Amino acid sequence: MKLGLINSAWAQAGRDTAFGIRMTREIGFDCIDLFTDPLDIDARERRLLRQECQKQQLPIISLACVAVGLIDFNPSVQRFHLDRCKKYLDLAYELEARNLLLVLGEYIWERQVIPPAEQWKTGVDNVRRLGEYAGSLGLEIALELEPFQLSLINNVESMVRFLDDVGHPAVKANIDISHLQLSKVAPQELKRLHQRATHVHLSDCDGKVHGDLPPGRGVVDFVPYLQEIKALGIDGAISIELEYSPEPDKIVDWVREAYTQTDKLMRQVGLRS
Repeated sequence: MKLGLINSAWAQAGRDTAFGIRMTREIGFDCIDLFTDPLDIDARERRLLRQECQKQQLPIISLACVAVGLIDFNPSVQRFHLDRCKKYLDLAYELEARNLLLVLGEYIWERQVIPPAEQWKTGVDNVRRLGEYAGSLGLEIALELEPFQLSLINNVESMVRFLDDVGHPAVKANIDISHLQLSKVAPQELKRLHQRATHVHLSDCDGKVHGDLPPGRGVVDFVPYLQEIKALGIDGAISIELEYSPEPDKIVDWVREAYTQTDKLMRQVGLRS
């Protein structure tokens, strides 16, 4: 598998787009994921993303999109987010990416006002529509498993059920190792995602709260998860996710540390030659 980085690590430390892409290549990454919103960038930024990644020979694997409005109870909000996600897919197609990483969010009002089954069905219907559009572009949707109690998809069981209900070949799972740790999902459960996973996120955490730390700074035992991921035979990338470095002025060291530790882990289990 390829080893990539989500470029939000640089942006959150105040570094510009071109710097982040150049440093991603300089450190040694094979590819890159982009955290950008097509509604917030202009033509110049779109060209910069495409040209700088081509210049640095960094294939774009995934665009990350948080679209909690897809499960909002207001039809107008759902329509807006469907249109917004389609613009993400258009940008992914333009940049020759492979997938749209999609975060659906959580049940609202503690599942007490709207029947949970209704909110679930809303998510299923809207993601199926996006799957149809993604498939028409030769792209995939990678659904993120979030480790929060009320997240729509928060473990392998709910991921499998959601994929079954959507029932579209372009809609698959993203595997986030620290999220699995926080959700107390055993590595062996990943067997249920055979031929149903398309992308991987990797970071560490303290085992209690969401962290997105470089490997080795938390408690995650990565090797058993990576062994199961290897067995799945995913033709894709493992992308390091680093959020809100505690020392933004040392972001290059932070990213380099994460790269070095992840590369070592991937080679240990034969995921990177």
